[in-house]
Amino acid sequence: MAGKAKLYYFDGRDRMEWVCWLLAAAGVEFEEVLLETAEEVQNLIQDGKLMYQQVPMVEIDGVKMVQTRAILRYIAAKYNLYGKDLKEQVLINMYMEGMKELRDLIMLVPFALPEDWEKSLSFVAEKATQRFLSVYEKALKDQRKNYLVGNQLTWADIFLFELILMVEECKSGVLSAFPKLQEFKAAISKLPRIHKFLQPGSPIRKPMDEANLEAVKNISRFNN
Repeated sequence: MAGKAKLYYFDGRDRMEWVCWLLAAAGVEFEEVLLETAEEVQNLIQDGKLMYQQVPMVEIDGVKMVQTRAILRYIAAKYNLYGKDLKEQVLINMYMEGMKELRDLIMLVPFALPEDWEKSLSFVAEKATQRFLSVYEKALKDQRKNYLVGNQLTWADIFLFELILMVEECKSGVLSAFPKLQEFKAAISKLPRIHKFLQPGSPIRKPMDEANLEAVKNISRFNN
C-alpha cells in the first residue's frame, strides 16, 4: 500500500498551496518536504525527480508528479472532484483558469515595493469585484446550490473558497455585494474536512513575507 503523499516545495504560500487544499478536501494524508536551499533542489534534479528541473513536485501513488495543474487534475479525477462528464469538466477548467488569474495577481502583491502595497491591494480588490467574483456569484445563483458545477463538490469549489479567503486578506468586506458567495463561503467552511483543515496547526500558509521571498530567491537559482 502506498504511503502518504509527499509534497516538495518551499515554506511559503504559492502553487503548492492548492495541492494541500485539494488533498485535504479529498481526505488524503500528506507530508511536506520544505526546501530551504538551491542545493536541495539541485539534488532532486540530479536524482531525476524533477522533469522540468523545478518544483513543486508531489510523490503520490508511486509516481513523481510535476506541473501544478497536472497534479491537481490527477487528484481531482482520482477522488471524484472533477465533475461527472466532459461538459462539467470544461466548465470547471474555465472557472479554474479565471481563479488562477486572480490568484496570480494576489501573489504578486508581496513583490511590490512597500510604498506600493496599498495601491497593489486596491488594484486586486478592484479586479476581484469588477471582473471575477461577479462570475462566481452568477454561477451560484444559476445553480441554486452551493456548488459552482453540478450536484456535488468539485475542485473548483475548493479553490473558490481559498480564493475568497485570499481576497478578503486584501480587502475586508469584499463580499458585501455578493450574497451568494457569502452563503457559499459559510457552507464550504462547515464541510468536515475543510473545517478540520482551517484549524490551527494546519499547513495553510500566510501571505509571503521577507523571509519567504528570500527563500524563493535562493531556490530560484535552480528553478527558472
